[in-house]
Parts: sequence; C-alpha cells; structure tokens
Amino acid sequence: MLKISEFSPNPGNLGMLEFVPARLAASPALVVALHGGQQTAQDFDKTTGWSEFADQNGFAVLFPEQKGENNSHNCFNWFVEQDIGPDGGEVASICAMIANMVSRYGIDQSRIFVTGLSAGGAMACALLAACPGLFSGGAIIAGLPYRAALGTFDAFLAMAFAPVRSGKEWGNLIRRVSPDQKTWPRISIWHGSRDDVVAPANSSAMVRQWIDLHQVDEADVTQEEVDGQIRLSWLNASGLAVVEHYEIDGMAHGVPVNAKLNGGHQKRNPFAQDAGISSTFHIARSWGLLQSV
Repeated sequence: MLKISEFSPNPGNLGMLEFVPARLAASPALVVALHGGQQTAQDFDKTTGWSEFADQNGFAVLFPEQKGENNSHNCFNWFVEQDIGPDGGEVASICAMIANMVSRYGIDQSRIFVTGLSAGGAMACALLAACPGLFSGGAIIAGLPYRAALGTFDAFLAMAFAPVRSGKEWGNLIRRVSPDQKTWPRISIWHGSRDDVVAPANSSAMVRQWIDLHQVDEADVTQEEVDGQIRLSWLNASGLAVVEHYEIDGMAHGVPVNAKLNGGHQKRNPFAQDAGISSTFHIARSWGLLQSV
C-alpha cells in the first residue's frame, strides 16, 4: 500500500493510500475502500483482504484515510452536512482521489465501486448518493442510510435506534442532492443481527432507501441461502439484482469473514467477525472482479 500526497482538491483534509498490483489489468476496475471508526486504511485492508483480492485479480484499490484532527474517533464525517454533498468536504476529496487514479492508471470508469465499514459504510452510501454517476455499485457493511443524521448527537441516536421514515422519504433525501439522476448504482448491504454499535434497523432503512430509488417493489423479493446465510435481493426489469441484503445471523459489529478461506480477509482482529461467509469474496464476485470465478 502506497501513500499518495499529491492530489487535489482536498477540502476534506483526508489522506490517500492506494494498492496497485504488479500485474494490473488493462483498463482495470477500481474499488474505493473506506475504513471504519478507530481504524486506519491498513486496518481495514487487513480485515477485508481487498489488496490480496486485487493482487490476484488485477484491479486497483483506493484507501481514503481519515485524520484525527478531523474526527477524534477517526470516523469519516458521514453526519456533517458540508462533508456529504457533491461539491465539498470529504466526498469531494475522495472524488479527487478517484480522478487521480483514473488519470494515472487508465481505470475503466464503468467499473468503479465503493465499499466501507460502519462510518466508512455510511460515507460510502453518501458517495453513492452524492455522486451516483461515478459508481457502478456499492457495498455497505454495518453502515447507515444517507442523511440518517446531521450533527454528532443525531449521529449517536441514529446509530442506536435508526430513524423511522418511509422508503419514499428516504429516497427523497438522495433525490434532493442528485435531482437529475435517472439511473442508480446497485447496492449490497451487510449487517450483523447482533450489532450493538450500529443498529441493524439501519440496514433495513437503507434497503428501503435504495429500493425506492430503483423503483422496484419491496414485496417482490428473492430469498436464497448463501454460505449458510440468507440473501435477499430485488431485481430490476432486466433481472439484475439492484439491491441485496445480508443480515448475518448472530453476528456483532464488524466485517463478515470466512476463516476457512485463504487470503488477508481471514485475519482475526476486533473488526473481523468469523461468520462462515466472506463479504469481500461475494462483493467482489458480484462486481465481476474475480477472474477465476
């Protein structure tokens, strides 16, 4: 992982790290990976194994990193108005990092994806909401819907209880910031059923938010078992799963990993939860990033 100091603009005062494999594919995909609170970019990579998946499959990974001077818990500021719009703050800094990598590595702009854990998941949702035309898809792990809170006090309330809104109300919060958008990125939402840091009801609210944007029927859901866990998906008219939801039975706050698999995503740390299913593997596969699968 390499630290990059030369990128601009950087109104959110974030750090930038990247992983680019020695065998980078022609017109490669890019994954933007956002760490959780009390984590660094390196911590998140050790938890998820994104750099190992990238090394094996020829895509690049961007790791934005928060600074303690911006947030004492090292969380991305998903609850701060000026950081989650399209034109300033942390969202703008991350978009500048993406543009930097697109320019230097010839990234395929139809294959840019974003994922994150907890505060990073909430910021990933903000990126999908504020800059939907930039991303093909996103994956949110233990995160919150866009504009679930504005302000620190509201953020803690939202984490504990999840605001109650209709799908239309949730969807309108995104439409107001991206009023001209006609199509939306597909989204994968993951959450542990026993998460006591970010209430699992936040993932259900996020499902409603994105179902409303994609204009699919909430009742028209497909259910299947994947590695012992239930996957719910909602398909568009073309049969593509535009919203999917994994609520991992019995799992606490963190990233679902499968300790039986090889790779960095198996490493045990406070942010990894051995649930017998690797979120990184299934997310990467759904995005078409795995060459051998």
